[in-house]
Amino acid sequence: MDFNIGQKVRTLRKLKGLSILQLSELSGVSTGLISQIERDLVVPTVISIWRIAKALDTNIGFFFEDAEKKPDVVMRAEQHKIIITNKGSSVYEMLSPDDSNHLIDFVKITLKGGQTYDKDRLFHEGEECGYVLQGTLTLYLNGHHYELNQGDSVYFDSSLPHKYMNLKKEDCVSIWAMTPLFF
Repeated sequence: MDFNIGQKVRTLRKLKGLSILQLSELSGVSTGLISQIERDLVVPTVISIWRIAKALDTNIGFFFEDAEKKPDVVMRAEQHKIIITNKGSSVYEMLSPDDSNHLIDFVKITLKGGQTYDKDRLFHEGEECGYVLQGTLTLYLNGHHYELNQGDSVYFDSSLPHKYMNLKKEDCVSIWAMTPLFF
């Protein structure tokens, strides 16, 4: 499904009366990358699109919304929105509705093994709780390094700098609850 991310970024930026330079200053994303995203020349990383979304006073879900979608109480497996980033090495499967009528994002994250990941750490308001279903998740949290294995869980304040990575060869699959809405 084509979500027209670039067009949505450009339209919302213009509605807010911002130049690419102003959006860059607000988001911390380079003007060149914003320009490439708006022209659909690149697929942004989750961190880049999150920073742009925050600067535009929205969440990531806005860029992946299907205008014809109706919210449901039950989400069937085929209804889960899939977001693929980092050249296919990160897969985010949305387990909660992608509307703004809920308080918690619930997501299944698959990090492919043996891949190189952007090392940027992220911090934002809210809380996160994760559970590793398969593999090993490396978590950098507030200057500390943690390895979580199958069955391990973690809970933390999202305002602490954090980053999830898979440094092993086996894929890592984890389930996360995040508040406020991130996607």
